[in-house]
Parts: sequence; structure tokens; C-alpha cells
Amino acid sequence: MKTYFLRMLAVFAAALFAAAAWAQQDFSKVEIQTEKLADTVYMMTGAGGNLGVSVGEDAVFVIDDQFAPLTPKIQAAIAKLTSKPVKFVLNTHWHFDHVGGNENLGKAGALIFAHENVKKRMSVESFIEFFGMKTQPEPKVALPVVTFTRDVAFHLNGDEVRAFHVPRAHTDGDSVIHFAKSDVIHTGDIFFNKLYPFIDTSSGGTVQGVLAAADRVLKMAGDNTKIIPGHGPLASKADLKAYRDMLAAVSGNIRAQIKAGKTLERVVASKPTAKYDEVWGKGFLPPEKFVAMLYGNIKK
Repeated sequence: MKTYFLRMLAVFAAALFAAAAWAQQDFSKVEIQTEKLADTVYMMTGAGGNLGVSVGEDAVFVIDDQFAPLTPKIQAAIAKLTSKPVKFVLNTHWHFDHVGGNENLGKAGALIFAHENVKKRMSVESFIEFFGMKTQPEPKVALPVVTFTRDVAFHLNGDEVRAFHVPRAHTDGDSVIHFAKSDVIHTGDIFFNKLYPFIDTSSGGTVQGVLAAADRVLKMAGDNTKIIPGHGPLASKADLKAYRDMLAAVSGNIRAQIKAGKTLERVVASKPTAKYDEVWGKGFLPPEKFVAMLYGNIKK
């Protein structure tokens, strides 16, 4: 047991180090890549959460904004598409790799939207328990100016853009954004494509909430729908279905073992992710860490 505890402690320490390194990396080497998904909708990748961008005659609308040092690069990428500044920012949730550019864009005049729990968590000192990571309150200019409890709609650039809250999923403040005409959906971090996901239990996230959110998106999506995940490459409905089925199978296995009284050590040793590791196990969370996270989330 002592050997196992030390091994798990090393895994947690490594993940904490990785999270800290992610937040403090050399952003000078990051390049913003742009992929056109529809007439007015684009996906941008760099470091942190994937961006959704709508550009048209009305305004520039941005979903998430990664880390503060990347704001000039994101603005430069947008400038290749339009001369207009960013007018609206919508945050899918409160985590630092998705809202880090809020302060810069807010100072530049952008109006920030999010679910009300995003503002609540960004307004106070927060703690991501699984990584032992403390975050400080954000300045007023970085906070959402407009918040909603259930959904909000934007009518711009020839599209209807609807953001709706998915409760207790990756966090307690997640939103999914649907570009109806363009047939594009941004899921935020309820979906990690080809990566084991992180569910923030200390921020109100639950496995069942993520599965329910994925099921809701699957009902909306068609075979040609383009899905922007919170992390990972551009996805299809089939990709989201594979993710949902993987998460349901692994969490169901772990839930059954917990019900049978199995310890974390025994659950990890049973390798409940084994059949999925080749595809999903090479990302931010290695298999052992992913299992430990699910175990803690399900037991809580």
C-alpha cells in the first residue's frame, strides 16, 4: 500500500507540474492556426482551449480566448479575416486556458458573455482540487458583463448562434454553442477529442453531467455537423459518439467496482481503460490519472 501511495503521489505531482507548465509555457513559440468551417465560422487553435470565431458584416464573435500572452497573436489571426475588432466574447467555462485573454479583449472593448457560474468562479479565489491549483480573482474588466442561467441567442453574421447551459458537466458553468445555419457546434470542455478528459469535481463537474451534455449534442448534430471540441482536433458526430461511449464504458466499469467495495488501488490495477488507451491515452491525462480522477468523481 505504501508503494502504491507513493506511485500515485508521483502521478499527481507530475500532473500538477504539467498543469503549471501549461500555464507558464513559452507562448512566443505558439502559432495560431485557423481552419474555415463555414462561410462565416472558423476554428482557431494555439495553446489551451480551441476557439470558435464568427466573422461577418455584423461583428467579430469569439468563443474562448486561451491565455493572455496569446491575445496579440489571436488578434493578428483574426485580422487576416477582417479589419473589425472583436465585439463579443463568449466563455464556455471559467478555466484559465479558456478565459486568459478576457482582460485584454475586455480592455479593447469586447463585451463578455458567460453562464452566471463562470462569473461567480472568476470573481473569487478558486481551487482546482485535483491538481492542487489555486487561482486568483480576475479583475473586473475580465469578468463577463452579461450572464445567463439557461441560454442566450445571438443573431449576427447571417446566423443564429445559441449558447445553452449544460449543468454539472465539466464544471457547473459549461455552455455549448450552436451555429444553426453554419451547422457548427462548439462544445467547450465537455468534449476532449482523442484525449482522456478532465472533469473538475471541485468546480461542480460530474461524469453523468458530461454524458448528458454529450447526448444532448448528439441529438442536435447531423452526419455533416462540424464539432469544435474544447481540446483536440476538429470532430464529427461519430467522433463525439466514440468519446461518449468510451466515457460511459470506463466510468460504468469504475462505478461497478466502487459499488463492489474496490479500493482505488484495485480499480487502477484492473486497467479499465486498456482497450481505449491507444487512441485516448496519449494526452494531458495518462490512463492511471484518468482512472483516479473518475474514481474520485464517482465516489463524491
